[in-house]
Amino acid sequence: MKNTVLTFAEAKKNGEKITMLTAYDYSTAKLMDEAGINGILVGDSVGNVVLGYEDTISVTMEDMIHHGAAVSRGCSNTLLVVDMPFMSYQTSVYDAVVNAGRLMKEAHATCVKLEGGVAVAEQIRAITAAGIPVMGHVGLTPQSINAFGGFKVQGKSLAAAQQVLDDARAVEDAGAFSVVLEGIPAKLAARITEELSIPTIGIGAGAGCDGQILVYQDMLGMYSDFTPKFVKKYANVGKVMTDAFREYIEEVNNGSFPKEENSYKIDESVIEQLK
Repeated sequence: MKNTVLTFAEAKKNGEKITMLTAYDYSTAKLMDEAGINGILVGDSVGNVVLGYEDTISVTMEDMIHHGAAVSRGCSNTLLVVDMPFMSYQTSVYDAVVNAGRLMKEAHATCVKLEGGVAVAEQIRAITAAGIPVMGHVGLTPQSINAFGGFKVQGKSLAAAQQVLDDARAVEDAGAFSVVLEGIPAKLAARITEELSIPTIGIGAGAGCDGQILVYQDMLGMYSDFTPKFVKKYANVGKVMTDAFREYIEEVNNGSFPKEENSYKIDESVIEQLK
């Protein structure tokens, strides 16, 4: 069944869990779509796991459009969410709407995601008014990593927890169809999930959310620079890939690849007639 913002809403209403993963290319998106994932996020985490940046701040609109368009070609039934990168929406409401529109038109997104709560409520309201569905993102927001002083759990003190709750409320009030809760205590995420009428998608926010999302390179053991506590590795694909690369190198070096079955044939008479 085709996943839409309405099916996400129905899932929350019916108490059904929502599954999401990140993807950044056609082949991976196609595999996820065939597996039956509900939603794919083309995250600005592309900066870390694909482009090799230390953070997401360097990611551009052109990066998101390029990768978003590739992923869109692999999606048939999956809801496609594309991140709005740093400074594509913070500068003004006008910029937010224009850039959200670009992601819909050029990256073929189903909806967009942006970080922040109260501070970006006006942008969310304007984007949704333009007919573009918005997924919010509160708690640990990686684009604000310099302000946070690093990747730290948010919402642990009373004041901080109240801020996350207020941000989530603001996101819903502004018209977002769902909200990502990242890097916050599980009990706080459960409280937010219980209060909001829109689905919550957790990443490092416990089991009480309406759905979950992970960076696929993390859950497949393909990205070793840093592994957050909340990640479960479902397979060690990174080791499988490394072992295969080493076997290929060895076989090329010792001459066992390519074999005859890996080569194309030609009539011997053609070779003999060459001048």
